[in-house]
Amino acid sequence: MTGPTNTQVPDSARLSYAHGTGEVPLLGDTIGANLDRALAAFPDREALVDVPSGRRWTYAEFGEAVDGVARGLLAHGVAKGDRVGIWAINCPEWVLVQYATARIGAIMVNINPAYRAHELEYVLNQAGISVLISSLAHKSSDYRALVDQVRGRCAELRETVYIGDPSWDALVAAGASVPRERVAELGAELSCDDPVNIQYTSGTTGFPKGATLSHHNILNNGFWVGRTIGYSEQDRVCLPVPFYHCFGMVMGNLAATSHGACMVIPAPSFDPKATLEAVQRERCTSLYGVPTMFIAELNLPDFASYDLSSLRTGIMAGSPCPVEVMKRVVAEMHMEEVSICYGMTETSPVSLQTRMDDDLEHRTGTVGRVLPYLEVKIVDPVTGVTQPRGTAGELCTRGYSVMLGYWNEPEKTAEAIDPARFMHTGDLAVMREDGYVEIVGRIKDMIIRGGENVYPREIEEFLYGHPKVADVQVVGVPHERYGEEVLACVIPRDAGDPPTLEDVRAFCDGQLAHYKIPSRLRILDAFPMTVSGKVRKVELREQAAREA
Repeated sequence: MTGPTNTQVPDSARLSYAHGTGEVPLLGDTIGANLDRALAAFPDREALVDVPSGRRWTYAEFGEAVDGVARGLLAHGVAKGDRVGIWAINCPEWVLVQYATARIGAIMVNINPAYRAHELEYVLNQAGISVLISSLAHKSSDYRALVDQVRGRCAELRETVYIGDPSWDALVAAGASVPRERVAELGAELSCDDPVNIQYTSGTTGFPKGATLSHHNILNNGFWVGRTIGYSEQDRVCLPVPFYHCFGMVMGNLAATSHGACMVIPAPSFDPKATLEAVQRERCTSLYGVPTMFIAELNLPDFASYDLSSLRTGIMAGSPCPVEVMKRVVAEMHMEEVSICYGMTETSPVSLQTRMDDDLEHRTGTVGRVLPYLEVKIVDPVTGVTQPRGTAGELCTRGYSVMLGYWNEPEKTAEAIDPARFMHTGDLAVMREDGYVEIVGRIKDMIIRGGENVYPREIEEFLYGHPKVADVQVVGVPHERYGEEVLACVIPRDAGDPPTLEDVRAFCDGQLAHYKIPSRLRILDAFPMTVSGKVRKVELREQAAREA
């Protein structure tokens, strides 16, 4: 007797919902246990290279160094659940602190190196940081002076350790008093669901919120990002992106160590020349960056002189990649397998990623498809109902990657994560028939002109084709009659010959609907940026409003 033959195709296949399946299971490890596996498998392979100082560690040496810092923290009274702040530029010590805190069950709190006294004070108090590990100085920031300025108002801060200072050496030396086996004993008592990291999201209004992430969250996300672009112990990953952000510490560091690959630090902060020199010298196989970083590298006068033939892959994330930039990255930087990633801090961060064999259109027109063991859906922002494929709505994510919550802010957590444990991203997106997702803007960035919804990304992508436009950002600004009007902010290819508003409107005429054609134009030398390389559209809107 045979079974029924009238099985129906589920309606969900026509809805903007997708889930990922994997060929290997999720990792149940803590970060420390996972590192132990890499140490055992690849003791003699390089784990970490700091190009500026010339220092390098094999996996065996890296494990020793991590445990040395872990024992030092224990000697300084750090216990499971204690918050240890890291306020530093990219350096090897940052990486050692990341893995050392995970080893002993402490919670590392990432602090943006661009923060000033007011922001530092807020994070120290909101997270209850007891030990702060800090750089001494970078660019215009004197970190010691800023810490001294706020110390008296941070009741729980009992000690600050400075990298490159005798206090760092003293921390490591103090670890000699702690038995080596103590680190392993503490590691055995940890759960993969314990919190391990707090990252403050850069809110555009009010104070930032501390996304609290577990071992399970970030270890699995790093592993799957790396697996999706084929990482193995043969890979060497150049990381010019900041460690304080998920891009550096999860997609970079954890993706590398979970596959036995090598982390390469080209400079303390982004420098296009230092980045290409590091790729050439260290024969890196992978390079990370936001699109503006790749543009800066490609625009170096001596770009063609660098030997980048070792590259095969890399990750571009943070904002949409213009088609012409992607073509050059693939053709001139040898990154045929470069991947686009989409995510947010609250989802550890990556939910969607392009695959190694995706064509150019999918790598520039979409942010990929859902990663294994995650779910995504696109819903009507008002009703919450899942939209049909091809219809714009809010992108939501569910699965192992969703944060534990915002540190000590249950109300704000409930606003972001619904009762079904879907994280609401605030991004407007469209899911194609093939499951790939296009980001069409932020809900708050969407321009409503005379009742018509206008998505800035569509206009920006079109204007990248204008011969006088090097870069462009589109924002909505107030208009008495239409509510909002479309403003194009343009960085010209030639500062001496910028496009006029008439040039731009003529270029769009007959190609874009009339309500999408910019009615205002600003010529700029540069865009206001966050430290992680994202354009601050809110600032562009504010500048335009002041000048109106």
